[in-house]
Amino acid sequence: MLNQSDYLGIDALSLSAGVRNRDFTLTELTECAIARAEAVEPTLNSIVTSNFEQAIDVAKKFDSNPVLLQKSKLAGFPFLIKDLSTVEGLPTTLGSNLFKGTVAMSSSKIVQRYIDSGLNIFGLTNTPEFGLTITTEPVANGVTRNPWNTNYSTGGSSGGAAAAVAAGISPAAHATDGGGSIRIPAACCGLFGLKPSRGLTAIENKQGDSWSGMSVGHVVSQTVKDSAAFLDLIKLEQLQVFPLPPAPASFLESLEAAPEQLKIGLQLTHPLDQALDQECIDGVTIAGQLCESLGHKVEEITHPVDYGPIVSAMAKLINTHIFQRVNARVAESGLSLDEAELEKSTKIVVELGSKVTAAEFLAARDTVFEAELILRQFHQSCDVIISPVLAKTPAKIGWLDMNSDNMKEYTRRFRQYSGFTSLYNGTGQPSMSVPLHRTDSGLPVGVMFTGAWGSDLRLLRLASQLEQAQPWPLFNSAF
Repeated sequence: MLNQSDYLGIDALSLSAGVRNRDFTLTELTECAIARAEAVEPTLNSIVTSNFEQAIDVAKKFDSNPVLLQKSKLAGFPFLIKDLSTVEGLPTTLGSNLFKGTVAMSSSKIVQRYIDSGLNIFGLTNTPEFGLTITTEPVANGVTRNPWNTNYSTGGSSGGAAAAVAAGISPAAHATDGGGSIRIPAACCGLFGLKPSRGLTAIENKQGDSWSGMSVGHVVSQTVKDSAAFLDLIKLEQLQVFPLPPAPASFLESLEAAPEQLKIGLQLTHPLDQALDQECIDGVTIAGQLCESLGHKVEEITHPVDYGPIVSAMAKLINTHIFQRVNARVAESGLSLDEAELEKSTKIVVELGSKVTAAEFLAARDTVFEAELILRQFHQSCDVIISPVLAKTPAKIGWLDMNSDNMKEYTRRFRQYSGFTSLYNGTGQPSMSVPLHRTDSGLPVGVMFTGAWGSDLRLLRLASQLEQAQPWPLFNSAF
């Protein structure tokens, strides 16, 4: 029999092993996840669509037919999907009132991989409108609060997923990252979050659905081992839309080997000349010292890329793809763009995207690719870059408002808060947030580690080494 106190703080792999060992049933496991959700959701608001009854029915089918457990190591596990990916038969809002009331006719490719692996989807998690900001406070679905302090943001755009994991609803949840949206919520909520290399994982065939390959999916998780296990479920075996990076047959089974001695560079200045909170600098410095103690070579570096032109170019690409998505929806609904119910920041993005010419779009692609080439060369002599995830510790709820009456102030704050993560969405490199630091008040401060394209296993092995050397709290047991 699995009870709530036993469920909390156990990783997905161990819980799945308990089912196979017949220590408890999948029904009991799923009931624990749902009970935790029901206990914390009135405060948290991490789940925007519940699928609880259906999930219990699915769990019972697995319990009555154990052959279904052979689908994968995590088959039957209760799992949450971010409300930017479709699940056939469930509502999809994309964090926007424009999509309220729509029901998905099919599952996205990454969700289908999860389903084919036997995962049991019991809900969809909150996200800002179209995943366009780095806090999770959409008008459509309300504010998601940080389990470590409910006055603070979870980050975004996978804030619902991160809050659910940090509150113990599930030890891992699906997330996506188009500019930092796995790493930023992981940093704010004290979790591990890896953005995989472009081309490694299941992705939609249309460029617009992945923001020209800048957006990829994976999970936020309490442990590194779970991240590796979930990565095995979605990694591709053959090239699809983008070049296929090198990967082991199983990230999980390859995880235990320690990484070779690495050459690590510390990035201690903001790439867009913004101020850095001392706590964020301290997190990077302490992480560098920890890496040195583990035998790696660490030195401060000057980043080889001028971020400004890259960020501007990426914005043109993203604006174009958001216009593409919104324009299709308003046409389908018989509305005009002016009539579309969108948050103020999104309206600006759509307007800007509508004005991007083909020549500007292609020039932006070229600018981003140039940064990819620069970093490819840089990583010949530097294995890993350590930097802050954010320039500031987690922001208070309401500080970054997509629907603000003062868009200049919103833009200024966004620029102050962010800056580090999005470059690696453009260049397609693997990049992870590791929860190695905390403020004096107990708020998590993530540290970002980024490697060359295709070095996902190296990063995971380094993360596992760091996790063993300096374990972190898996979730907020006091919440």
